[in-house]
Amino acid sequence: MAATTHLLYLHGFRSSPASAKAVRMAAEAVRLQRSGRSLAWCCPQLPPSPAGAMALIEKSTRDWPADTLAVIGSSLGGFYATVLAEQRGCSAVLLNPAVDPATSLAGQIGEQTGWQDTHLRFEFTAAHVEELRAMTPAQITRPERYFTVIAKGDEVLEWRQMRARYLASPGRLLEGGDHALSDFEPHLPDILQFLGLS
Repeated sequence: MAATTHLLYLHGFRSSPASAKAVRMAAEAVRLQRSGRSLAWCCPQLPPSPAGAMALIEKSTRDWPADTLAVIGSSLGGFYATVLAEQRGCSAVLLNPAVDPATSLAGQIGEQTGWQDTHLRFEFTAAHVEELRAMTPAQITRPERYFTVIAKGDEVLEWRQMRARYLASPGRLLEGGDHALSDFEPHLPDILQFLGLS
């Protein structure tokens, strides 16, 4: 797999580029750039609409080469990362990825607030759920292009469902942990190695 030259980070539902993992990856991108590596970095604030989020993702990466583009996605961002990887054939790192968000988020319809910015309010609607359902990939092709970090201690998503979806992909299955992957740092070397950035 070619070394990554363009790296995209996608946050989860109600999250933002200010999340701990996004901030840590941004710092790592800066470190790599300062060490002389040519690496483009993008971590957009995704809109509530899944269709709008994918439109922004596609616009942000339109001119990026698929063979050296990689995307890291957390939770709902992991779902979007899978959609992008299936569309573009790029590599993806998935952190406790949402597998069937049309089902898991159906109970979240209504007004929502942001995790990092509680002043951020948005409406999550039944139409958004349908957008998720419409873009769900039928299957995972080329599972070797995915690297997963899945925590059995995830209190939000079912780890067995995540594991089953990406069973043939390399990655780490954690005995404990949590949905936010509070212990993210120890997994960074494996992630960087998979991306060809170590």
